Amino acid sequence: MPTGPKDRAVNAGHQSVSDFHVYDTTMRDGAQQEGLNLSVQDKMHIARHLDDLGVGYIEGGWPGSNPKDTEFFALAAKELGLKHATLAAFGATRRAGVQASEDPLIQALRDSGASVVTLVAKSHDRHVTEALRTTLEENLAMVRDTVTYLREEGQRVFVDLEHFFDGYRANRDYALEVVRAAGDAGAEVVILCDTNGGMLPHWVTEIVTDVATTGVRLGIHAHNDTGCAVANSMAAVQAGVTHVQGCVNGYGERTGNADLITCVANLELKLGMTVLPEGSLADASRISHAIAEITNYPPSARQPYTGVSAFAHKAGLHASAIRVDPNLYQHIDPALVGNDMRLLVSEMAGRATIELKGKELGFDLADDPARLARVTDRVKAMEQAGYTFEAADASFELLLAEEIDGARPSYFDVESWRVLAESARGDDAVAEATVKLVAGGVRLAVIGEGNGPVNALDHALRQAIEQVYPDVARFHLIDFRVRILDQGHGTDAVTRVLIETSDGKDSWVTVGVGANIIEASWEALVDALTYGLRRHGVASRTNG
Repeated sequence: MPTGPKDRAVNAGHQSVSDFHVYDTTMRDGAQQEGLNLSVQDKMHIARHLDDLGVGYIEGGWPGSNPKDTEFFALAAKELGLKHATLAAFGATRRAGVQASEDPLIQALRDSGASVVTLVAKSHDRHVTEALRTTLEENLAMVRDTVTYLREEGQRVFVDLEHFFDGYRANRDYALEVVRAAGDAGAEVVILCDTNGGMLPHWVTEIVTDVATTGVRLGIHAHNDTGCAVANSMAAVQAGVTHVQGCVNGYGERTGNADLITCVANLELKLGMTVLPEGSLADASRISHAIAEITNYPPSARQPYTGVSAFAHKAGLHASAIRVDPNLYQHIDPALVGNDMRLLVSEMAGRATIELKGKELGFDLADDPARLARVTDRVKAMEQAGYTFEAADASFELLLAEEIDGARPSYFDVESWRVLAESARGDDAVAEATVKLVAGGVRLAVIGEGNGPVNALDHALRQAIEQVYPDVARFHLIDFRVRILDQGHGTDAVTRVLIETSDGKDSWVTVGVGANIIEASWEALVDALTYGLRRHGVASRTNG
């Protein structure tokens, strides 16, 4: 027996902090991105992160269309427990020639447990006649019947008008008629969708301004095919919409949807609107990166507001100004979105960059101009030789420590290392490394095996050192990047290696440069273990 309206609205959540709707569709429209596949548990985790961000509505998927989404809504009804957001179920208007009460997909929406249903409907006349293969009048009846039925069943209804902007340009009168039909039937908001993503901001402004004369509450759903999804969303808000849809990190098919975090940051920090609970925006960077981990799509470093490079400064001129006032080269305080300013050390760096970066790492160079000049010159010379410090803070910190203390932090002396690789009878090659060193007054000779020369060296070096420094057992390599410099030299070219190491809590990056990949890797490995021991407070021979 079907449940009643009150029983079904088990995941109603809470209203938005204002009359403005922030609506996330990461788990439905975002999941249409090529190569992005979400399990039911993935969706549960994402929903909780979105709730922490404070969005008003979370679109969970299309119950009844596939078993995974049906399972998600059943599990969400039992376990999700949203604090801020309302869960929305997505679906389509009834089929042509069938009553809404008799359409099984409409029944699945009714029984989903979601208090809000978002219906997709056709508003482009050619899509009605060629894709749905029905009449324009029947399409209007499909919208009216479905909205009316779900409203009578106790659910709130939003209507997404697919291909609206293209439909408006093709047949303005019919597109507006669909808007009115949805509004008259009881839709709480009608969302204008730029499904093909082909609009520009001034076109959106003109069209939304016209549609607003219907008196229906409007929303915007923008795709990014012209690179204008966020700009089009902002233009729509300026023209009067009070409901914005998007996906975290701009996920979505083709070039993606409007990045929801960029949209809400613009609304709050640029337009002065309150669209999230107070203080929630400061969690935006963490949530962006956490959801990226779940989707297994690394966030773009250059992503507005939340990217690791969003507030990174490389040029020396910028650093000179930032030393006076950070806001001179930043459009907002990064802390407002949970991000940080970063100074990148490179051959473009001037003394101000080195001074500020040193201060960030705990070294005061301001009172020693000669040392500051020496470090600056050394960085530029090393970068000319192939090193890069903008991505290797750990190696730069070791360089600064050497300049300050007069000697590089040291925990062991390497006598020699050797690597052999062998493939017998066509089997996969295996590598063996021998490392001889002195640590803590003890001479150690260790053999390590691995699936490659670098892996074998890594194992041998760690096995030797952890006998004296047990902390090393907690370190493990999590990323390894190789860049061939001077490519015109072929196999004789200089090689640069970046290694990222973690102790299970934090991670750090070191750099090595050499005539071959093994030599460069060895340098980066030694730096990684040296930095890790220093970070863990182990005293080196150079500092007592």
